[in-house]
Amino acid sequence: MLCRLTIRDFVLVDRLELDFGSGFGALTGETGAGKSILVDALAFALGDRADTAMIRSGSDRAEVTAEFDLNRALPAAQWLREHDLDAEAGLLLRRVVDSNGRSRAYLNGSPATVQQLREVAESLVDIHGQHAHQSLLRSDAQRALLDGHAQLDSRVAELGSAWRNWREAQRTLDAATSGSEALAAEREQLEWQVHELQALGFSADEWQALNEEHRRLAHAASLVDGAQFALQVLAENENACEMQVAAVAGRLEELADYDPALSEVVAVLQAAHAELADAISTLRRYAGRVDLDPRRLAEVERRIEAVLGCARKFRCAPDDLANLLAGCRQRLAALGEATDLAALTARAAAARADYERLGGELSTRRREAAEALGREVSEVMQQLALGSGRLEVGLIPVDGGTAAGFEQVEFRLGGVAGNEARPLAKVASGGELSRISLAIQVVTSQAASVPTLIFDEVDVGIGGGVAEVVGRLLRELGRERQVLCVTHLPQVAARADWQWQVSKTREGEELRSRVSALHGEARVEEIARMLGGIEITAITREHARELLKTG
Repeated sequence: MLCRLTIRDFVLVDRLELDFGSGFGALTGETGAGKSILVDALAFALGDRADTAMIRSGSDRAEVTAEFDLNRALPAAQWLREHDLDAEAGLLLRRVVDSNGRSRAYLNGSPATVQQLREVAESLVDIHGQHAHQSLLRSDAQRALLDGHAQLDSRVAELGSAWRNWREAQRTLDAATSGSEALAAEREQLEWQVHELQALGFSADEWQALNEEHRRLAHAASLVDGAQFALQVLAENENACEMQVAAVAGRLEELADYDPALSEVVAVLQAAHAELADAISTLRRYAGRVDLDPRRLAEVERRIEAVLGCARKFRCAPDDLANLLAGCRQRLAALGEATDLAALTARAAAARADYERLGGELSTRRREAAEALGREVSEVMQQLALGSGRLEVGLIPVDGGTAAGFEQVEFRLGGVAGNEARPLAKVASGGELSRISLAIQVVTSQAASVPTLIFDEVDVGIGGGVAEVVGRLLRELGRERQVLCVTHLPQVAARADWQWQVSKTREGEELRSRVSALHGEARVEEIARMLGGIEITAITREHARELLKTG
């Protein structure tokens, strides 16, 4: 579960460290105090999109750290071990965004990618946003919710891969069938190119060697003259450098018997004489090897011209000729396969059969999951004052199928405006949609394996006795896992095992969000504020105590 959240310079929060408890916790406060900012900060640490707007005014960066106990999060612990990260001491997620928009992430102190944060977060926290009910009107969101509840996401991904394989195989077959003349022309062109390039017999390494040899042969006379000049000066003249250095070293060596201070100079000169002798020996070998060879120079120049001519013909750099040959050969091999219509037809048929098999299996699982989800959500809806309302999860066949399967998912509401079930968008009011969304979230959360559930104002549009039911449902969830709810409803907050109040204060010219743990009379005052208006009376406080007592 979530143990600690540390926030630095995030929106309105300058410095904040929160220690979370187990069970059901409520986060309350005035509108605009910053309750949802805490949820946004956690979502940022879990891999949500980074934005410079998250950085508190006047700061260079925002930083959020979330610490989790992994005793009940076995998938996350397994993920850490698979990625060679220590899982014994829990999990520490840290995320930073600076004023340049650069975001950095860390897992247990080791640098990580945002994708890795998201992967490990999937098994840790499930956040239900305050506008979740709006997405219920979209078919793709309904399908994703059903598949997630039934744990079919991996099957959907596998089906999507099979769909893409089938469509690609079919496109290749169609191109081969309708464009055989164009393919034949392309094949002929490629065969000519391969013939030309193979006849040249050129490799990328040869080009560098050719240029080096050409430079050497073209300047052979200068190289020979230079080597001979150096040998004359160093060793072969009457006053050659080598003899002069040897003479000086010998003379000083005799004098060193009278003054040992000259010994150091003698040692340096002797070393220089040895180095000079090595250089002279190397020069003599070089001068004996370098010779004038006009015929070889002409051969190298003809080879260079042939390579340059081929490069001009194919409009590429000489260095790219070898890559061009490899690409032509690869494309020829692909065209060879493309002209085998029987093989292409068999491949497309096999890919389609694989897609249809996986799609059929997914459809079977979806039908079972749709019936169960509709029944379970309908039971919770009765508790949320939706009368005889019921949720039906319809599966509408799609001709030919899609990457997501053979059916479109449609949530339907029945028993509210007549007995016939009709799409949510056509029959559900805003308040009904909020309660249906909450019922779905409660049911799907019960089936989920994540240890921490966060509800961010999902009780919008709900009040009275229904609010008490919402509070009870969240408290029941809190017996099995950690639940945090951002709420404006006193009936919900009173049911919580623990409660925090978020307030906004002005410090100088800047606004700051503060969080306080509420106990005893402080919690009574906050519940009374949520119940009453501008003035809190003794009756309001007594009502607050009664709510807390029954909660």
